[in-house]
Amino acid sequence: MVSREKPRILISDKLSPAALKIFRARGVKADQKTDLSKEELSRVIGAYDGLAVRSATKVTPSLLSAAKRLRIVGRAGIGIDNIDLDAASRAGVIVMNAPLGNSITTAEHAIAMMMALARQIPQADRSTQAGKWEKSRFMGVELAGKLLGLIGCGNIGSLVAERALGLKMKVAAADPFLSEARAAELRVEKMELAELFRRADIISLHAPLTEKTRQIIRAETIEMMKEGVFLVNCARGSLVREADLEKALRSGKIAAAALDVFAEEPAKNNPLFGLENVVCTPHLGASTTEAQEKVAMQIAEQMADYLLTGAVSHALNMPSVSAEEAPRLAPFLALAERLGLFMGQILQDPLSRIHIEYAGEGVERHRDSLTAAALKGALSPSLAGVNMVRAPALAKERGISVSEEMGAAASRAYENYIRLRLISENSEISVGGTVFSDGKPRIIQTGGVNMESEFAPHMLYSESRDQPGFIGALGQILGAAKVNIASLSLGRDKPEGRAVALIAVDDAVPESAVRQIHAMEGVERAHALSFAPPAAALRFAR
Repeated sequence: MVSREKPRILISDKLSPAALKIFRARGVKADQKTDLSKEELSRVIGAYDGLAVRSATKVTPSLLSAAKRLRIVGRAGIGIDNIDLDAASRAGVIVMNAPLGNSITTAEHAIAMMMALARQIPQADRSTQAGKWEKSRFMGVELAGKLLGLIGCGNIGSLVAERALGLKMKVAAADPFLSEARAAELRVEKMELAELFRRADIISLHAPLTEKTRQIIRAETIEMMKEGVFLVNCARGSLVREADLEKALRSGKIAAAALDVFAEEPAKNNPLFGLENVVCTPHLGASTTEAQEKVAMQIAEQMADYLLTGAVSHALNMPSVSAEEAPRLAPFLALAERLGLFMGQILQDPLSRIHIEYAGEGVERHRDSLTAAALKGALSPSLAGVNMVRAPALAKERGISVSEEMGAAASRAYENYIRLRLISENSEISVGGTVFSDGKPRIIQTGGVNMESEFAPHMLYSESRDQPGFIGALGQILGAAKVNIASLSLGRDKPEGRAVALIAVDDAVPESAVRQIHAMEGVERAHALSFAPPAAALRFAR
């Protein structure tokens, strides 16, 4: 239920006046106070249900501890680097962002940066205003006909592709979630990352910052690139190892770079500053009048919708589940998410389709939330900031088809059942699970082989030929790596057929041990898996 008292919102950063107008038109009490110190903000935040910010206000555990009434934080923009999401979740505070308002602006800035590099516009401007008239010095290159390589082809990347094609460029993209169908729709050539590095004339970064993408531009990947390539980064500064980029720019391996983002911001000192072949801007990707008005209006509408009706959109840490249903549904949400996470850690190829089978009255009735949870799990290993609300949109954006089936036949022995099939362009894998009466999610089938296992924080999964001595040899490898086995679940489709093992261990299995296991005779798959403990229950709409 939603509180009958009129909600109050504090706008603590400079937002477009449109946000204040929307709040007041919707019947929400809104105050705009943009000059508060950290101490002053902590003193007044206790009187507010909502906090609307941009990037200046830092939403810290300390601030949240003082915000006894706070129910929602709205970020007028995409990035939430200034918001402690884990702390907000623990406090039961919903965090929303406005991911749609500045996509066009950021894409346009990336194109502008490419043009600045191609024609050396900033350098030529400085020279001309100094009265030098160095016309022969600033020989440029045409963008038409050049191959633009996009690392990441989501919402912003696809808009950059559209504009580059209008400039008669050729466009390729490396994105693990870009399907062949979506690539064809965008008129983009899908490439593996190594091939893109080898062939692209200009490389533009539009990937989220995850452990897989952190410093994706470094000495080893720069070595793969064409001599004289251009680099543009309007995404996240930590996608680039700046010291390696500096060396490549000085040597000419990378002819020029245009950077709107940096590893540390505000960037006051940086090894790239002062280089003649570098163009820098102070994180201006979203800085247009139109974009700032759009994100302000979007976040105001979202926050008002939640506080007045309980509706949730673009939340980063909350599923769309009512307070009454949450306790009953929580174990099934955990099961769906962990099944997806299981698959997302195993699947090596870009995901193109996910099919989910449900059985049991409870799971079938809540299939929308459960599908969102499964998608969140499946996408999380490769994408940062995935949540149940955004996961379906992210899947659609990347051309991943999602289908559901009710009344799964495999459920006859269970009161409830969820089975996921993840299909890539080269393979298909499946896993099924249930929730027993003790409320604990369990895996009961993987790869078509029946077995039973609880989830543990650290696990090892293998598929192999059923043969004597395998488990002993696997145990020896884990023992040598000082990894203790907590429990072991086994299954096979037939004697001497295909066998699966799911092993709970006390510590993460080192990659070197995984490689040893994968190299064993008859082993088809070997993967170290990680399952975080269940998140603390959120305080749902009152």
